[in-house]
Amino acid sequence: MKLYYSPSACSLSPHIVANELGLPIELVKVDVVAKRTEHGEDFLAINPKGLVPVLQLDDGALLTEGPALVQYLADLKPDAQLAPANGSMARYRLQEMLGYINSELHQGYMPLFNPACSEEVRSDRMAHLAKRYAVVDAALGRTPFLLGDRFTVTDAYLFVVTRWAEFVKLDLSAFPNLLAFQARIAARPAVQAAMRREQPANA
Repeated sequence: MKLYYSPSACSLSPHIVANELGLPIELVKVDVVAKRTEHGEDFLAINPKGLVPVLQLDDGALLTEGPALVQYLADLKPDAQLAPANGSMARYRLQEMLGYINSELHQGYMPLFNPACSEEVRSDRMAHLAKRYAVVDAALGRTPFLLGDRFTVTDAYLFVVTRWAEFVKLDLSAFPNLLAFQARIAARPAVQAAMRREQPANA
């Protein structure tokens, strides 16, 4: 399989999941501004959305959108239990959380990466994110991971998105459970390996 990614982007989430599962994966770096791959390919010809991540399967089929990718990968090795069985209430809870992270956190950050973002929009987005993180922090006060006592694909996604707080200077000190969670996930070997591979020290 081949994963089209950009360093520090949400594509780190499926990369982490692949590592947790021990799945071999070829990485292709994408310049998401120029829409070119590291090999000079037109990325828009690969994904007309112009966004990472994209997972190219062994049969050549392409899959996009991070929440879909991480579930696909988890289902390749169901015994690892990174996602509950399809059709179960636990699986719907996982999809519920992926949807929350995607719509309320991930998209909440997007305007803040725009250099032209006004102070009014910035203030609004910061307040939006703080309210949404309060919900997450409360959940993480009850269990070490979002869905209980086991690491799942939702934890990889939350970890990656929450790393963006540092880039946009969002203060998370009011959320001790979230900060402890970030430290726990960062210490996982699969996470460390993914971050090293995407951003080597000499890059």
